[in-house]
Amino acid sequence: MKVAIYWFRNDLRLADNPALSLAAREADRLLCIYCHPAAAESRWGFARVGPHRRHFLRDALDDLARNLRAAGNALIEIEGDAATLLPQWIRTCGAGCLFCESINAPEELAEVERLQSAGVDVRPLWQSTMLCPADLPFSPAQLPDVFTVFRQAVEKAITLPALSLPPVQKLPAAPAPGLDQALKDHLVRQDSPAAEIAAPATASGVSSFPYRLPAFMGGETAASAHLQRYFSGGLAGTYKETRDQLSGTAYSTKFSPYLALGCISARQVYTALKAYEAARGANQSTYWIWFELLWRDYFRFLHFKYGRALYRSGGLNDAPPCAHDAAAFARWCRGETGEPLVDAAMHELAATGYLSNRLRQVAASYLIYDLGCDWRAGAAWFEAQLVDYDVYSNQGNWLYIAGRGTDPRGGRRFNPVKQAQEHDARGRYRALWSSPL
Repeated sequence: MKVAIYWFRNDLRLADNPALSLAAREADRLLCIYCHPAAAESRWGFARVGPHRRHFLRDALDDLARNLRAAGNALIEIEGDAATLLPQWIRTCGAGCLFCESINAPEELAEVERLQSAGVDVRPLWQSTMLCPADLPFSPAQLPDVFTVFRQAVEKAITLPALSLPPVQKLPAAPAPGLDQALKDHLVRQDSPAAEIAAPATASGVSSFPYRLPAFMGGETAASAHLQRYFSGGLAGTYKETRDQLSGTAYSTKFSPYLALGCISARQVYTALKAYEAARGANQSTYWIWFELLWRDYFRFLHFKYGRALYRSGGLNDAPPCAHDAAAFARWCRGETGEPLVDAAMHELAATGYLSNRLRQVAASYLIYDLGCDWRAGAAWFEAQLVDYDVYSNQGNWLYIAGRGTDPRGGRRFNPVKQAQEHDARGRYRALWSSPL
C-alpha cells in the first residue's frame, strides 16, 4: 500500500490542483497537511502575518476542511517549522513521498531543500501561473527584462493557457498515524472524514475585506461563487474604465485574495474570462483582465531568472544601500504622515487588509521618495497587512516602484496631490478614511 502526504501551501483548493490530482492518482492512502509557520516578527519589528491575513486564512482552511471531508479525506493542521515537523509525520504514517506545489521564492525553496536534505522524497509541481513555463516562447532563464517585450512575445506566439481542471471528487482515505507527544504538541487541528465542520454564517471577526461583506469570505467555495458572480454580470466589460477607482467593491475583480491563497487558480479565472468573451464578446476591458493575469505570471517567472537577487537591498541594480527613517516609517504605517491621500490609504489598509492598486502605488512611492525610507520595510508592512499578500507580486511591485527591478525607466514616483485631483476630485475617499476605524 502506497502512503503519501499532500502538503498544502498556497493552493487551498480541490479544483484545478494538478499536484493534488497527481497525489490522488499515485497514493493508496493520503494524509493532507497544512503547516502554519510559528509566529515571527519581521526585521522591522512587527508581526509578519497580521490579523486580517490570519482571519482570511482561517476562513480558507475551514472551507478546505469541509471540501476534503466531502471528498473522503480530512485536514490536519500543524504549527511550527515545516522542514522539521513534516519528516516526523512521514515517519509516523509510513509515507513514501510528499507532494506539494512548487513555490520559487527563497524561503519556500529553502523549506523544500531542507526536507530533501532530511531524506524526504519531495515531489513539488509548478502550478501557480496561468501559463505553463514549458509553453513560453523562451526558457524562463531567458525571460525578457521588460514586461511589454514578454507580453508581445507571448501574444505573437499565441501562447494560450490550458483550461482549468475539474475538482477532485474522490481522494484516497487518510492513514491513521499514531501521534506521540512531540507531534501532539504541534497539532492545531486533526479532522476525520466523519468530522462535522460548521460553515460560518457571516464574515464576522477581524477581517473586513472588503468592507465586511460576507460575499468576500475566504475559501474555495466563496472564491468560486465570486468568480461566477463577477462574470455573470457586466463588470468584466467595464473593468478597464473602473480599475483605478478607489472605493467600493465593483471597481476591480477582487480575485487577488483568492489567488494569493490558491482558493482559485489563474487558469480558472482565464477559463471563466474566455467563457464570458464567447458569450458576450471581447473588448478592451476583458483584454485588460488577461493583461493583469500576464503581469501576475511575469512576476513569478522573474524568480526563475533572478531568484534571491530580487531580495537584495539594491535589487537587480547597483543602487546604493537604502536609507531608512524609522520614525517616518512608523508614521506612514499609522497613517500620520500629514498627506491626506496617503494617510487615508493607510487607514483603509489597517481597517480592511485591502487597498486598491492605485493607492498601493501612491503609498509606496510616498514612503520611498518623500519619506526617504527603505522599500523593503514597506514591502514587509504590506506582507503583514494585505489579505492578498503574494510573495511574487509584492516583491515585484515594490521593486518596480523603487526602481530596483527590471523596469528600464528606473522607478515610479507618484505625486499624491495630483493623484488626489485625478482619482478623488471630490474628496470622498479622503473623507471616508480620514481617521482610523
